[in-house]
Amino acid sequence: MEDTPGPTFLSYTPNGKKLITVGLNNAIRVFETGSDAEPTNIDDCQESNTAVAAANDFFVTGSEDGTVCKYSLETNTLEGILVRCTLPVRDVALSSDGNWAAVASDELVVKVVNTKDMSLVMYLRNQTRPVKHVSFDQSGSHLAASCSDGQVYIYSLSSEQPKLVKKIDGLVKSLETDSEASSRLIWHPDGRAFAAPTPTRDIQVMSTTDWERQRVFSSGHTNDITAAAWSHNGGLLATAGADRKLILWDTKSQQILKRYDDARATILALAWHPTENMLSYTNNDGELFIHTDFVPSKDVPVLRKTLQPAPFIHDPLAETSENARRPPTNGVKNGVPNRHVRRGTPDSLDEIMGADGESELGDFIEDDDGAGYAEHVNGHGKRTNGHLDALDIPSGKRRAAYGTWQPQVHPPFQAGSTPWRGNRKYLCLNLTGFVWTVDQETHHTVTVEFYDRDYHRDFHFTDRFLYDKACLNENGTLFSCPPSDKHPAMIYYRPHETWTTRTDWRTQLPAGETITAISLSDSFVVVTTSANYVRVYTLFGVPYRVHRQKSSPTVTCASWRDYVLTVGNGAVGADGTTRLLYTIENVKRDDVCQSEDVVALTEGAELRSVFFSEDGDPCIYDSDGVLLILLHWRTPGQAKWVPLLDTKQLDRLAGGRKEESYWPIAVAQDKFHCIILKGGDKYPYFPRPLLSEFDFRIPISSAPAKENDDEEAAGSETQKLEESFVRHSVMLGLMEDLVGATNATHTQRTELSRRELEVDKTLLQLLAAECREGEDRGMKALEVVGLMRDRSGRMLEAAGKVAARFGRDILGEKITQLAERRLVGLNDDDDL
Repeated sequence: MEDTPGPTFLSYTPNGKKLITVGLNNAIRVFETGSDAEPTNIDDCQESNTAVAAANDFFVTGSEDGTVCKYSLETNTLEGILVRCTLPVRDVALSSDGNWAAVASDELVVKVVNTKDMSLVMYLRNQTRPVKHVSFDQSGSHLAASCSDGQVYIYSLSSEQPKLVKKIDGLVKSLETDSEASSRLIWHPDGRAFAAPTPTRDIQVMSTTDWERQRVFSSGHTNDITAAAWSHNGGLLATAGADRKLILWDTKSQQILKRYDDARATILALAWHPTENMLSYTNNDGELFIHTDFVPSKDVPVLRKTLQPAPFIHDPLAETSENARRPPTNGVKNGVPNRHVRRGTPDSLDEIMGADGESELGDFIEDDDGAGYAEHVNGHGKRTNGHLDALDIPSGKRRAAYGTWQPQVHPPFQAGSTPWRGNRKYLCLNLTGFVWTVDQETHHTVTVEFYDRDYHRDFHFTDRFLYDKACLNENGTLFSCPPSDKHPAMIYYRPHETWTTRTDWRTQLPAGETITAISLSDSFVVVTTSANYVRVYTLFGVPYRVHRQKSSPTVTCASWRDYVLTVGNGAVGADGTTRLLYTIENVKRDDVCQSEDVVALTEGAELRSVFFSEDGDPCIYDSDGVLLILLHWRTPGQAKWVPLLDTKQLDRLAGGRKEESYWPIAVAQDKFHCIILKGGDKYPYFPRPLLSEFDFRIPISSAPAKENDDEEAAGSETQKLEESFVRHSVMLGLMEDLVGATNATHTQRTELSRRELEVDKTLLQLLAAECREGEDRGMKALEVVGLMRDRSGRMLEAAGKVAARFGRDILGEKITQLAERRLVGLNDDDDL
């Protein structure tokens, strides 16, 4: 079918019933899908139309004279002019609901006009050159503008004022607006990615979550790509180029399914039929081709499938689904069929009456008119619930209470590891260094780098086993890989240096097991698996212990020296999520310190990381940004999670101007070491970010409202001292546990004495603050003195001097009495 020779463009209506073509002539053609009748011509139109976009009941066109017109598909007449531009229009696009039309012209501004009220117009002004193509995503909330200078601008239209979300450089080629080559972004139907022609004549897929490049459709065209389109389900891709080739691609494998070399002229526009195996295209010679049975019969099943995922290098949805626990099947368990209907006993009523025992009455009530009063029975002879009204089941989160209920299980994770972002991911991040890997399609390349390059040397190797987890410490690096067709799950340990020849070792796990988490200490290698086994190896690969974890499925693990901490899913709470349980044991002594105790998380929070501090105390970091440490964990039943820092209460976030979160790295030297994640980032990425550190600050209270600045300053000082007292008490308790449970060194005992002194010094400062407030604070001041731990009398003597300095004589007498009681060995609660 031919129009006037020249560039011609087309668009299907979303329901596929009509196809509209426009071109250089002053006629628009409307074709009825599946009809052999002549198309309807609309002659009342602009000349030299350059773009068209259709909804079910109308379509819009753009022309070289700068007008954008709206036409009715019911009457096939012009409804009106939506918007005018001073320069030629190059492209138009409609949102999925048909309410907004985006217009690209040789002007620098992109106009987005409401199709029902043309007075509502949004202007996109960030471009420095004219825009060649515009395209909406499936939701209509984002618009991509391909600029003639090779820049791509992604706008969010979800608010009244458009917002530039991302500016992408180097993805598309720099093209003149009237060029036949294309730089149009085509959004994948699943909404998580888009694709665009590249300067190298490939189709590059890019993720919309992290803006990383994903799979590539390459080596298809020998000249610039002029058009591309996804099938309605995203499972297939059609591309056309200036080489006059039309190529059909498989989305999943990025392989060419069929190549059509019979194009008569350069194809400028492609459009899949929304439901049929049909592709239509127009060229630069005014021709329209409707290609029925475009997809070969062997590949039609791909076209018939439901929505297919975008081609990611590592699909986050696929990784999540692999970690998900499969729900039990009602009535059938492990493929065992339901029981047969119970047979009657030999003397049962049915046996006595025989098959005809109820035949005389069986048809007494017969639903011959379909009125529904005859009751239906199932295979067990029971009445069904077909006569009952349908339940009014609400939608949303509360539906689980009515429909098929499934508990929310915490997925397994590897502490210190990030998800794939493009073809890269961090396998491990800690204070020793970092391990990262790059997916090279056929293999991975792993790099291990250290912060202290004087002590360790970086190394790099080709990874044929596709390691996906790693641990790093001063002694070596531990890797693990998932099972494949060639080998089962495997762990690989590479020591940094030994007094003999360095010996790497690998160990394969039993078939059917996958590794959920690994950890490495100075003494052991720990592996948790999908079979809920905890496997412990020595540093030279000798299997040391194997046991099945009580709480399942497993979540993660951590280790320090001889201690191993494992976390698993426990019982289901009132909110439908499982409660995480942890166990700490000394594997060398085979001694359990804490058994199946609760990981203290708030409702709705998730566990982000688990690790041991520099001094060997268990720490966790949750999705609320709270760092907690485990106190008294060596004594069974006495452990408690104490918050060391709430990152949401940091002073740097007080003004609300910064939007940032924190990736935990370590707890060392009484500081929280982390990576600052700017904006909405959830994981660190490349280039390697710098480490930051924050002092501990236990959340005690918020700043109270004061009537004047002096009261505010006094209250702030008291709060800081109270927080300092609690914090120093926690750190002292941790050190007391360490000294009491180990053969403490002289350095550790000295540190214990220093921490005791820090607690008393803080209380002395708090005493001075209370004395400064006035005589009426004497009771609290005396209580503060009673909290001092010093038994030598020096700190109480200093407290008496503080009271005397502020003229608190009565308080001084009370402090003297307290000192005398302690001197004779009486406790504070004992009577004289």
